[in-house]
Formats: sequence, structure tokens, C-alpha cells
Amino acid sequence: MGKFVISKRKNGEFQFNLEAGNGETILTSEGYASKPSCMNGVKSVMKNAAEVKRFEAKVAKNGKFHFNLKATNGQVIGSSELYETQTSCDNGIASVKKNAVDAKIDDQTR
Repeated sequence: MGKFVISKRKNGEFQFNLEAGNGETILTSEGYASKPSCMNGVKSVMKNAAEVKRFEAKVAKNGKFHFNLKATNGQVIGSSELYETQTSCDNGIASVKKNAVDAKIDDQTR
């Protein structure tokens, strides 16, 4: 089972990482000015990860593959790491879809 890890950056912004059951980070958020905004981002991932059309697969300038998860309004709510192959990227998308919906929340800012 996956989990969202909520943390605070050195600049004071909040962020979340979605981790798969094996502890590997599969999605990272942008920085948020407040914790409630960050939690809304988590809820948005939970809602939007079920829809394949919300994922945008891309190729970086270095030829590696990655994806963004977008909200209904088109705003990016999470980004993946870089993958060597398209198949690995597709597996990353599948992992987000599988892990996000029922993920627990691990708030490390308390």
C-alpha cells in the first residue's frame, strides 16, 4: 500500500511525495505555501490518479521519459522521476494509479 509523505522544505514550503509500498517515490509535488494547500494537493492526486487522461507522458531533453499528473483544470499536481525507457515510465503511471487512491498520509511536519 502506498503513502503520501508530507514534509517541509528548507525554504518553508510544504510538499508531498507519493511512495509505493516498497518505499520508492513515484510522484513528487510542487512546493506549497501552506499545509492546507498541500493537503488539497494530496486530495487532488487521490481523485485524479484514477483517470489515465490526467497523465501526461513526456520526453526530457536528455531523452529520458517522465510524466506529470494534472488536475481537471490542467494544473500539474505531481511529477515523476526520470525513467530510462517508455515502459518504465508506463509502469510508474500504473503504480501511481494503483497506490494513490487508498494511500495513507504520513505527516512528518508535526
